[in-house]
Amino acid sequence: MRPRSRLAAVVCLVLALLVAAGCASVPDESTVQVLRKVTDGDAPGLPAGPAAGSNPLDLVRGYVYASGSTVDRHGAARRFLTPAAAGAWNDGVSLTILDEQFDTVYPPTPTSKDPDVATVRIRGSRVGTVTAAGAFEPAESPVETDVTVVRQEGQWRIDRLPDGVVVRLSDFRANTRSLKAYFVDPVRRVTVADLRYLPAVPAQALPSRAVDMLLAGPSAALQGAAESAIPRGARLRSNVGETPDGAVIVDFTQLGDLDEQTRRLLAAQLVLTLAEINVPRVRLLVDGAPLLDGGADLTRENVVAMVGEVQPSADVAGFVVSGGRVRNLTGPQAGVPLAGQAGNGAYDVTQAAVTPDGRRIAAVARDGDRQRLLLGPTDGELQSVQLSAPTLTRPTWTPTGGEVWTVLGNTVVARVVVDENGSVRTGQVNTADLAASGPIQDLRLSRDGLRVAAVVGGRLVTAAVERTSDGEVAIRNVRRLRASDLGDVVSVDWRAAESLIVVGTRAARPVSLVSSDGLTLQFVPSSNLTPPLHAVAAASSRALLVADQGGVWSYDGGELNTWRQVVGGVPDAVPLYPG
Repeated sequence: MRPRSRLAAVVCLVLALLVAAGCASVPDESTVQVLRKVTDGDAPGLPAGPAAGSNPLDLVRGYVYASGSTVDRHGAARRFLTPAAAGAWNDGVSLTILDEQFDTVYPPTPTSKDPDVATVRIRGSRVGTVTAAGAFEPAESPVETDVTVVRQEGQWRIDRLPDGVVVRLSDFRANTRSLKAYFVDPVRRVTVADLRYLPAVPAQALPSRAVDMLLAGPSAALQGAAESAIPRGARLRSNVGETPDGAVIVDFTQLGDLDEQTRRLLAAQLVLTLAEINVPRVRLLVDGAPLLDGGADLTRENVVAMVGEVQPSADVAGFVVSGGRVRNLTGPQAGVPLAGQAGNGAYDVTQAAVTPDGRRIAAVARDGDRQRLLLGPTDGELQSVQLSAPTLTRPTWTPTGGEVWTVLGNTVVARVVVDENGSVRTGQVNTADLAASGPIQDLRLSRDGLRVAAVVGGRLVTAAVERTSDGEVAIRNVRRLRASDLGDVVSVDWRAAESLIVVGTRAARPVSLVSSDGLTLQFVPSSNLTPPLHAVAAASSRALLVADQGGVWSYDGGELNTWRQVVGGVPDAVPLYPG
């Protein structure tokens, strides 16, 4: 690999508009993509060192700014320290990410009467922390950290400070790059993504660091839900290297006796993860011999079939529920009700979900002062499931279409298992951790089936889906994302494994794009929308859909950077994509 630099893990909303004829439907080929910004060239320049004559407050502020650079063990930040402090400071203990606005102030009570010694307090809001394995842990809270500065030869320098690094969010993002590290769904035996962050430079070290992430196992967010095909005792036989023709060499030892499927899962983990950092080919070895029969060199195309994230079939359109019926929202049949009972008025449908392949539908229908769940073919008769409550949330399917979930009365998460013949059986999900935070207003399974995103008490949360060998299912590792910024959420959907779309009641910023770990938050332009919004739908390579007081709107960017109305005059409309 050629050295790369200025690698930035800046998750940005890149919007592309493919214009199609007609304004009554969403263009099927429209896309909204989340892309990494990666450029070639020299390594990012180091932040400037302390300016001559800096006062203590400016010195400490400059130290925080410089802490974003990871080069030479935060060598830029060490220039703000005395030689003794620079040698003693352990930057590897922890990494705390601050919001952009922070203060450097003197404590109310001076700690020293010596005019050449002062205490400076770093005061700000913590967004979260980053583990040694590169996983972001959301943990919003106020932060106050004191450092001692001394004046030596007329210049102030930091002499005592806590171990660990404190860095602004923007500096962290500018000096790291995001990637999806791949692990294994133990039930479906496919690979699933776990969002991580790596120092951007030196670029030559990225493959080695990515492999170390895999050896460390899934992040805390996926504990109990995902596992690794790499055995715990495994280690590298030699350093990660590179062949003259550009293949990255990963040579394991102490793998033990692995069956063929586990070996293929291990290969998929490595190849898919390294493809995230632009490694085109991996030479995967065990004690110097190929891991898989048929050759050692593998590309993403060799393993992409093992990715667990299932997107809607390209020939399955979007839908909308309005006036008690489910209608086609996109494609040549836009506006036409479904042919089966979900669309012919046999039931008063309020919510619906279609399997990723478009063959089966789950619908919530009014039944007096209660609601009930119906299941059946998209174009056929529906059967009532023995589930009813005053309210049911919109259903959500697992990737295989074999299971659908809904929330009864904002408290009980029910799941319905559907076999190939359409027979159903019901069961519950252990949601004690989730329900403890408040009423569950919306819940969506991720497109790999291993996580949920939910609106609980008006807040955005994510969690892992844990399945045991005896068939028990539980929601674990509940995390509240961006509580200070997103306190009025009403609906959420998965745009991809690493990103969510949420809508809320705030008029100033009704639509937001959030990374699945909560690190990145970006507000989507709201031109033409009339808050409050009440529903959102998303899928990879599809236009975003939201519903406001007047109808359904789509957004795929373009030159005008505005929302475009798809259906008007339907205040009860709820858009949906399959899944």
